[in-house]
Amino acid sequence: MAINLQKVTIEKQGDTHSIDLTKKDNSKEIVINLNWSQGETKKGFFASLLGGNNAIDLDLGCFYELADGQKNVIDGVQFAKGNGGPRDRQTRQGRYTDSPWVWHTGDDRGAAAGSGENIIVNPNNNIKRMIIYCFIYDGVARWAETNGVVTIKVSGNPDIEVEMGKQSDPRKFCAIAEILFSPTSMQVKKLVTFHNSHSDCDKMYNWGMQWSAGSK
Repeated sequence: MAINLQKVTIEKQGDTHSIDLTKKDNSKEIVINLNWSQGETKKGFFASLLGGNNAIDLDLGCFYELADGQKNVIDGVQFAKGNGGPRDRQTRQGRYTDSPWVWHTGDDRGAAAGSGENIIVNPNNNIKRMIIYCFIYDGVARWAETNGVVTIKVSGNPDIEVEMGKQSDPRKFCAIAEILFSPTSMQVKKLVTFHNSHSDCDKMYNWGMQWSAGSK
């Protein structure tokens, strides 16, 4: 595991890293970011993935379970077609200021600015676990060209990075990391497992939710 002053990179599947949530600085939000590129030139990446007039659409999402057993999922498909809303109102986009304490900042159809997509989590004792995933909504599964990285930011701690690496799996859904919460800490575990769909990932990690087809 490589460590420096700015970040911790979880390098191997199954490896974990813990964050102390009792620090004074940790009153601020937890930010989960998905970013992707090709080499050092993001514009070149999207240009290389153009199929006709359509670029690849990479989406960030999460399964979450609360302490009371409530489970759900948040990603760009769930809050498409007007089903989303601001961080202080409960919608299919989540809610930061009250249950479920998790909110997706919005679907990025191109990440042209290089910021990717973000999920923010309100650090309290109401969240039990999450699985962070990404999927290719439109386009072929050319994972090796994305250099996808999930970064988890908690104030007062080094950033935690989970890198996908040079993957060649033909399936379009990737479970990247699992986060387990306790009253005093959160533990991040690298997964990087590939699945045919949300429901396949659900079955592998025993979430027990019901699924139906959706679109953006």
